[in-house]
Amino acid sequence: MEQKTKVNAENGKQDLVITREFDLPVELLFKAHTEPQLIEQWMTNPYATAKVLKFEGKKHGSYQLESTDANGKVVFRSNGVIHEFIANKKIIRTFELENAPFGVQLEVYEFEKLTDNTSKLNMHVIYQSIALRDQLLTMPFAQGINIAHNHLQEIVNKLK
Repeated sequence: MEQKTKVNAENGKQDLVITREFDLPVELLFKAHTEPQLIEQWMTNPYATAKVLKFEGKKHGSYQLESTDANGKVVFRSNGVIHEFIANKKIIRTFELENAPFGVQLEVYEFEKLTDNTSKLNMHVIYQSIALRDQLLTMPFAQGINIAHNHLQEIVNKLK
């Protein structure tokens, strides 16, 4: 399967640049990242059910996400603070995966209108160190984010 989500990780740097074009208007792409019900739908997968515990879509807001397995065991919990929130344009936030060795990262999401029906997500993710970023890349990170973005496209297509 083609990797539509591109992950660029330059050697010796502590950041990633992730890009993906969607067959969605920019307003729907932004909505998929800011409406708890939609976030839960596209972040749920065959192995875990996503739940948005908190989401304050505003400057100085915060969020908390959790995923549980079929037995209700928490397999993933994350949280962060939103530093900038411009509708249909940009979100700057921190991201921390709880009980994991990756530390807090800074994420800049830029939503770009390409046409009335297509848009692009540009993500710049900055890690605390090169080692932490490289540790994440030893996992199937690129495949996972591509699968999540494919699911986002499917879910949001139903809203069009």
